[in-house]
Amino acid sequence: MRGPNAVDFWRGFALATIFVDHIPGIFLERYTFRHYSLSDAAELFVLLAGVALRYVCNSLAKEPPGAAVYRLAGRALTIYFAQLVITALAIALLAGAAKALEQPYILQWNNAAAVFEDPADAHIGLALLRYQLGFFDILPLYVVLMAMGPTIAIIDRYASRALLPLSFGLYLYTLATGLNLPTWPVEGEWYFSPFAWQFIFVLGFALAGPRGWSSWPPRVKKVLFWLAGAQVFLGAGLALAGVSPDPASLPSPKLFFVFDKTYLSPARLIHALALACFFVGAFKYIDRLIPRLTQYLAMLGRNSLNVFCAASLLSLLGQIVRYAFNGRIEMDVVMILVGWSSMGLVAWLSEWRKRHAVARAGRAAAT
Repeated sequence: MRGPNAVDFWRGFALATIFVDHIPGIFLERYTFRHYSLSDAAELFVLLAGVALRYVCNSLAKEPPGAAVYRLAGRALTIYFAQLVITALAIALLAGAAKALEQPYILQWNNAAAVFEDPADAHIGLALLRYQLGFFDILPLYVVLMAMGPTIAIIDRYASRALLPLSFGLYLYTLATGLNLPTWPVEGEWYFSPFAWQFIFVLGFALAGPRGWSSWPPRVKKVLFWLAGAQVFLGAGLALAGVSPDPASLPSPKLFFVFDKTYLSPARLIHALALACFFVGAFKYIDRLIPRLTQYLAMLGRNSLNVFCAASLLSLLGQIVRYAFNGRIEMDVVMILVGWSSMGLVAWLSEWRKRHAVARAGRAAAT
């Protein structure tokens, strides 16, 4: 397995942060960077997912277009099935907790009430990704983005200069119109509009390309690093001061000016890019000072799908434990240690399985 690098490390950092952020009220949650930033781990995760898509496309560069489409579509299908599995397990966890604690109210947590009150429509909605549990709504976005993967790869292969303008145009149209996907049977819209979030995904893909970050002169990277640092601290100041535009006083379309997460408003997008630039520049210093931390988080990042699924279920379990123990801080500490350790174990087992699969393939080829 490859050694630690900035992309894997920060993907792992995003996963560890998402685990904590998905347990509302836990003591460490108030210290995660979403409280000191205009953006949070979701933007970082999706940006780096776009970078990961570039690496996959690079590995398929010599393959015919059909092979690339097949591989990328297969990845989207894998994520879709992962979403179905962890959602089913989450429903079972909520039902088990409600029975064990004799608290039927738990069945209404995280937008789950429809599963128990209207199971026929709810399960159809789950299969169609039109119904999503709270805190289990990132993977549906990822499914859609990866389903766009074949189209992104083909445009990049045959008309690479058109990719960013097309993506940016869709982003602007979404901000202007509020374009989103509807939910059902619970009326509403997706928490993450894929039409807006595709832009940061495509930006990650473009920045990892031949005309992206790696091709820029070192002096340009250094200047961007310090500019990004200034932007990060400016965003932290606004977040700590609670500064946020008042929608009532803004011109239309308001999504261009508010700090909206669903539609990835420009302020959040710009801050997320500055944060990513600053983080990439900071990696070498962190790796030098805390090499064990970089190895651990990079291992999480290399196995992001498996780790994310485990983290989602562990976060829900953490919510249940906090409820059962009245949010005691000693239980918070135990949950964080158990959660991060379990995520590391899932990543290690994933790599162990990959190593053994490669070894078996090598022995089979030798015979």
